[in-house]
Amino acid sequence: MPLPSDVDVAIIGAGAAGIGAARALEASGLRVILLEARDRLGGRAFTRQLENGIVFDVGCGWLHSADKNPFVAIATRLGFDIDRSRPHWSQQTFNIGFPQHEREAYLREMEAFYARAEKAAEEGPDRPASALLLPGNRWNAMLDCVSTYINGVELDRVSIYDIDAYEDTEVNWRVKRGYGALVAAYGATCPVAFDTQVGLIDHAGARIRIETSRGTLTATKVIVTVPTNLIADETLRFSPALPDKIAATRGLPLGLADKVMLALDDDGEALPRDGNLRGSTTKVGTGTYHLRPQGFPSIEGYFGGRFARELEDAGEGAMAATAIDEIVALLGSAYRKKLRPLSSSRWAHDRFATGSYSHALPGHADDRAILATPVDDRLFFAGEATSPNFFSTCHGALESGIRAGKEALATIPVRAA
Repeated sequence: MPLPSDVDVAIIGAGAAGIGAARALEASGLRVILLEARDRLGGRAFTRQLENGIVFDVGCGWLHSADKNPFVAIATRLGFDIDRSRPHWSQQTFNIGFPQHEREAYLREMEAFYARAEKAAEEGPDRPASALLLPGNRWNAMLDCVSTYINGVELDRVSIYDIDAYEDTEVNWRVKRGYGALVAAYGATCPVAFDTQVGLIDHAGARIRIETSRGTLTATKVIVTVPTNLIADETLRFSPALPDKIAATRGLPLGLADKVMLALDDDGEALPRDGNLRGSTTKVGTGTYHLRPQGFPSIEGYFGGRFARELEDAGEGAMAATAIDEIVALLGSAYRKKLRPLSSSRWAHDRFATGSYSHALPGHADDRAILATPVDDRLFFAGEATSPNFFSTCHGALESGIRAGKEALATIPVRAA
């Protein structure tokens, strides 16, 4: 749509948080615009439809805490079917590379680790989660590896306060047509200016002036929903400067979690539907693999942390090649001819994200509340990094946007009829 010259509320970013804010304001009668740097809705929620009907959620893919997740009701209203089967990581479908007795031992240690982290967080002070690993423990590498999937970073960069604050009901479902597709459908009615990158928010005057790649507009209120890295590195700038916000985002950097989708050129009967396979249980730098997700003829690989960044930096084909090598090492050489790269994410190299989702560095868990606090009742902040308990999730982003939208609305005088 054309860029308006003046609005009541400008929302920066049309991901789940921005859409949540816009939907919270849609019945207000206010002039609202979403300013989105990309040419699509969803931000870090993005679905690609691949060959043979394969659905690939390049970003968020799971309805975490589905029994509390508002996107479940949204999916029902919009006619999106939900797969309520247990997630692949919660069950062991066969013993290749990870026998049942080893898995049980790992799960016991994982529960013990998180119990230690919870106790340490209650007793204080904050410290890196890696401090809770037991020296010489057989499962330390795997605990660190799983952290790269959960947090996007290894345990040495994760606050134990943040771990304790995160809420997980352990109910995890999938949107059959894709989580990203659901988010985009929910935002379809919102007024959006695409390909509009915001560089400066000047809040010195009576009207807030917003400089974008398509021109300048003014607003009464602004809701900022961009990823933390873009504020931290001042890709998005404020005038007057907001040093507290910059400091908070630097304490809440984006970790990295990447995916690769491989076609499985086989009838697939030898592999279980929604099966699970781990590249290694003794290395931090390894992948985990979702076999035949939703029954599709494919394998979805997942990498996190420093290893994911190394694979991104190595070039487009490195992630798929590594995934195929690890799968072949476990399933046999016949699979080298059965697997083909289809698609992958490279979130660290995405200039509008530069990462996947936030984690609080040790000593910085309070930065989530600092980032979420409005400035002068004119600037409001949302995004998964501002969620107190559902950070790193799409529904956490949505709820934060709704919260920011309501905050902005509460500061606008009621207009006379």
